[in-house]
Amino acid sequence: MTTFWFIVVAVLWTGFLFLEGFDFGVGALHGIVGRDDAGRREALHTIAPVWDGNEVWLITAGAAMFAAFPGWYATAFSGLYPALVLLLMALILRGVGIEFWGRRDSARWRRTWSWALVASSLVAPLLVGVALADFAYGLPIDDQQEFVGNFWDLVPLYSVVTGLAFVAMTLVHGAVFLSIKVHGELHRRAIRIARIVGPVAAVLVIAMTIWTHAVAGSGFLNLAELASLAAVLAAVWLVMTGRWGWAFVATGVTIASMVLSIFTNLYPNVMVSSLNEANNLTVSNVASAPYSLKVMTVIVAIFLPGVLAYQAWTYHVLRRRLREPVAAQPH
Repeated sequence: MTTFWFIVVAVLWTGFLFLEGFDFGVGALHGIVGRDDAGRREALHTIAPVWDGNEVWLITAGAAMFAAFPGWYATAFSGLYPALVLLLMALILRGVGIEFWGRRDSARWRRTWSWALVASSLVAPLLVGVALADFAYGLPIDDQQEFVGNFWDLVPLYSVVTGLAFVAMTLVHGAVFLSIKVHGELHRRAIRIARIVGPVAAVLVIAMTIWTHAVAGSGFLNLAELASLAAVLAAVWLVMTGRWGWAFVATGVTIASMVLSIFTNLYPNVMVSSLNEANNLTVSNVASAPYSLKVMTVIVAIFLPGVLAYQAWTYHVLRRRLREPVAAQPH
């Protein structure tokens, strides 16, 4: 049962970064793709109906960690507290930026919220990538399962590279999404951005994947690592050849494989201690009681299919390209 819930947590983090990834990308790129108010409004309109639903995956991932692995939740959220506060501020600014951008007919107002939206859309995936990488790389955790390090222990070079790889891939993911949803000059700018950032993202993803494998100290590349390498190379090729639908699938698979490569190398640990291997947090020593896990499993089996079906239906309804410039507010 503990293994099942570890998989559930991994899937929830994967779903969050897959879906929220293009939201982050659009938020970061809206001021470049749309160089005037009409263009920025149109770019933001592509994510306005879905961004808040995508963000629910993050809340669910945190709730699953709390319910299934309270020891993991306690150590992670206390040790990563500074990063989590910054992440929370970024997510708040991002949501407020999307909703408030068009509330006033003022160039200064819109410029301020555009900058807030760009900054928060870059900072959020960076911090999430750093946090996930910290789980696998190792943090100073003592025999009481308590974090005993400082802020700089949270940002080893591997974690920074991983965070940058996630940022780069969200930019490509968002640019490809925009190329599918918008038209005219915005469409052409999104294509140019995807083709410029794509190779840079590929280099970072390859570096992150190889480094993740080295950190794990295993033999051959596992399936998630191979998928990550194959998907990012396919994504760059598809972007360069202009196959935008498949390029969106490839960028999404790349992000998903990046997350899964961390979790597959992490198991059966959930957090690695850099002080002593005996202090590692594992799925066994931080899990809830078996009865609690059984009850939660029944709840997930009942409600999760409905949630997935509803979100799939939402994307099906909103699948078409915007037909004309958006004249109203982005929400």
